[in-house]
Amino acid sequence: YQPEKRKIAAAPLQRVVRRIRVCAAQWFMRPIQSWDEFEQTVNFFVDTANTYHSHFLLFPELFTAQLFTIMPSDLDSREAIRRLASMTDRYIDLFSRLAEAHGLYIIAGSHPEVREGDLYNVAHLFTPTGSVYTQDALHIPPIERTDFDIEPGEDIKVFDTPLARIGIQVGYDVEFPELARLQTLSGAEVIFIPYSTDERKAFDRIRYTAQARAVENFVYTVIAGNVGNLPAAKNYLINYGQAAVFTPSDFAFPPAATAGASEANVETVLITDLDITSLVQQRDLATVRHLYDRRSDLYDVRAKRAVKIVRTE
Repeated sequence: YQPEKRKIAAAPLQRVVRRIRVCAAQWFMRPIQSWDEFEQTVNFFVDTANTYHSHFLLFPELFTAQLFTIMPSDLDSREAIRRLASMTDRYIDLFSRLAEAHGLYIIAGSHPEVREGDLYNVAHLFTPTGSVYTQDALHIPPIERTDFDIEPGEDIKVFDTPLARIGIQVGYDVEFPELARLQTLSGAEVIFIPYSTDERKAFDRIRYTAQARAVENFVYTVIAGNVGNLPAAKNYLINYGQAAVFTPSDFAFPPAATAGASEANVETVLITDLDITSLVQQRDLATVRHLYDRRSDLYDVRAKRAVKIVRTE
């Protein structure tokens, strides 16, 4: 008699199924002539996610940098990013309307935002009610500090939606494992990671750490990046990207701990179904149990500022 087998066999009859469909947009950077042209591409991705019955749509980090191409070419990096930040109200209005019109949760990548004179790289979550919630980038790469003068945020958040409890990490954040562990211990089931990388080595740092975060925390991670080049914009030249969805590594999950991956460096979307109920269940039943088998007598990970649980509308 092996109770583990009976438990696994009986589970599908007992559980309430929670499944979500996620769509990750692979945004192609190309010169444009106007805001309307940018908005047309946004509409394409939102319409695609809606047509394929997605619940969540993820855009890349700083994909709005495409708007550098409609600015004067003689602006330096700090002037250009501040001018991009001046479009924040327009950006928020666009995605609020689209999220409400299509009944989607949209993680609209990240966009620069000025608060009290300081510049932040801010991820925005838009909900089907038209509400908006934010997560600042918490770790700033050296080049973004020197070229753009971006400041790090202070708050770690987890967003409680009716479909799943989610975390958002902006690019470089995923390379710091403490953040994902704190979000997981606060209930995160899916972590969305909008990123922007210029070449393969930078992408690999995001890709492999995102997969590690999924395996070690028993969460799903979803990544989406920019592709293409902006030869006319000296502030944002090249991009290397591939969308992917990573899972824990055990019998209940796909081979290679990967639920899906797009073709690299083309404009496309990745659409994947995720079983949240199975994920939570496997935290108890899987071959290994990372969250249970931690050695709290030897080490601990604690936030110096409490993780904020944000209940979305």
